[in-house]
Amino acid sequence: MPLDPLLARLTSAFGGVPGVAAIVLGGSRARGSAHSTSDYDLGLYFAGASPLDTGRLLAAAKEIADDPASTTVTPIGEWGPWIVGGAWLSVQGRKVDLLYRNADAVEAVMQSCRAGLITMDYQPGHPHGFCSAIWMGEVAYCQPLHDPQGLIARLKSIALPYPGPLRAALIQRFRWEILFGIENAELAVARDGRTHVAGSLYRSLACIAQVLFALNERYLINEKSALQEAAHFPLTIPHLAERTDDVWRLIGDGALAPACEALRQIERQLQTLCQ
Repeated sequence: MPLDPLLARLTSAFGGVPGVAAIVLGGSRARGSAHSTSDYDLGLYFAGASPLDTGRLLAAAKEIADDPASTTVTPIGEWGPWIVGGAWLSVQGRKVDLLYRNADAVEAVMQSCRAGLITMDYQPGHPHGFCSAIWMGEVAYCQPLHDPQGLIARLKSIALPYPGPLRAALIQRFRWEILFGIENAELAVARDGRTHVAGSLYRSLACIAQVLFALNERYLINEKSALQEAAHFPLTIPHLAERTDDVWRLIGDGALAPACEALRQIERQLQTLCQ
C-alpha cells in the first residue's frame, strides 16, 4: 500500500535528523480508527547514547510547517518522564503531533510490564493517570515509517503476543479500586459533594476500562473512548456504553445516589465476568 503523501513528507523531513533512530505512526491512524480530521501522531525514538538533536529537529520542522515563525520543539524531558517532549505542528493544514521516546527507557519499561510489573503516575492530559503499559501499547499498535536498525521490530517482539503476567497484574491493580471509588462517592453523596462524587465515579469507570482491556488482552493507550471501545469486546458488560451514559446523566441531574447504584450494578457484573 502506498504511503500517505503527508506521512512520506514527514518521514523524509525527520528521518535524517541526528539522533532519530526510528519514526512511527501512532494514535488512531495507526489503529485504523481515524476520521478525516484526526491528528497525525508521530513517535520519534532515540537511543540514550545518541540523544535527539532538537536544534536540527526544529530546523526540519520549520521547513515543512505552515507557520515556521511560530514553530517550536521542546527539549527532551520538557513534558515529564512519560510524554517526554515533542511539538505541535500544522503541516499542509493538518495537525501533526511529534512525541519523543527514549528507546532504552521504553525497552526497560516494556520488559518490566512483560514480567507483570506496572506503575501508575500522575500525568496532565491523562485524567486517570499514565499507566506504564501504555508504552507497550504504543509499540504494539504503531506502524513503523523509518526503522533502519530494526529497533521497532525488536520492541514489538516484547509487546506481542500480549503477555499473561501483564494481564494478571492489570486486573489485580485496577479491579479492587472500582468498588473503592464507588464507596468513596457514596460517602460524599450525603454532603452533596458533586465534584468528589463525579471524580470518584470517573476513576471507577476508568478502572473498569482497564480491567476489560486486560481481560481481552488489548492495550489501553488512552482513556478517551476506552469504555465505548470496550463495549464491543468479546468479554464485556452488556450495554456498557449506554449504561455509562446513564451514570453521567444521573450525575448531571443531581441524582448522585442512583448514579452510584447504577455503577455498582456494572461492578457486580464485571466481578462475575472476571471469575
